[in-house]
Amino acid sequence: MQVQYKPFQFKITIAMQILSHTTPPLAHAPKIVFFDIDDTLYIKYDNYVPPSVTTALLALKERGIMVAIATGRGICVFPPAINELIDKVGIDLFVTINGQYNEFRGEPLVDFALTSEQIRTTTDLLKRKNLAYGYMTRDAILAFDETPAMTAALTSLHIPYRVVDSFDMTTPVYQMLTFYDDNSTIDLDLPSDLKTVRWHVSGVDILDAKGSKARGIQAVLDALGLDFSEAMAFGDGLNDLEMLQAVGTGVAMGNAHPNLKAVADYVCPNHTDDGIYQGLKMLGVID
Repeated sequence: MQVQYKPFQFKITIAMQILSHTTPPLAHAPKIVFFDIDDTLYIKYDNYVPPSVTTALLALKERGIMVAIATGRGICVFPPAINELIDKVGIDLFVTINGQYNEFRGEPLVDFALTSEQIRTTTDLLKRKNLAYGYMTRDAILAFDETPAMTAALTSLHIPYRVVDSFDMTTPVYQMLTFYDDNSTIDLDLPSDLKTVRWHVSGVDILDAKGSKARGIQAVLDALGLDFSEAMAFGDGLNDLEMLQAVGTGVAMGNAHPNLKAVADYVCPNHTDDGIYQGLKMLGVID
């Protein structure tokens, strides 16, 4: 599966600028819009979804535009506020675990589990480096050797997990997690078929080198008979880079990482300033 990315450049849009009321509307409305969860739909440290998010997503549905979630989280660790939003809006398409597990209307659509060799090799490496680690499955995060770094990362995002002593290797693992401070000098020295994505000052995802939200999105678009050009996506973090580059219209939140803003087509206001609603409205996607 080959994901095509837009060229890295400051395009003819207003990348690196906040949308204004003079922003011209899009020539064509998207057929589907993907939303990241943390600090996009959901204000994670205050643990709530702004009411304007529900308004915006319902407006998309009223216009016949499909609403989807694309997140680094697994379905099992969606915050309660996001599950309430899903029920209110009627969201039934999920690109989860950075595109490694994707579900439509409660059924698996396409997935990309790690191989047993990738899991074994990485587990041995992390043990040698005395790092806490965990496995993310469809239904849980299973953690080994709880540490302050692990607790800080997972509890700060209200992510439930279980500490276990053993694991049934017949259960698909979609990515691994490890925990160490971002100012440390640790070099994981992973095999070339794996990569890391940092999502917290103490938390790192380990996934297949080809894995990304973009790969997951391409898989679900293929299954639905849609094209990247017909898709829009909103995000804020480094695990959204490939996604915003791949879709027809990539929108970074005003609170996004600078590297994400650099590749976005547009930058909307902050998540705390009704960014999703304001961005969709100013681009003419909703009234």
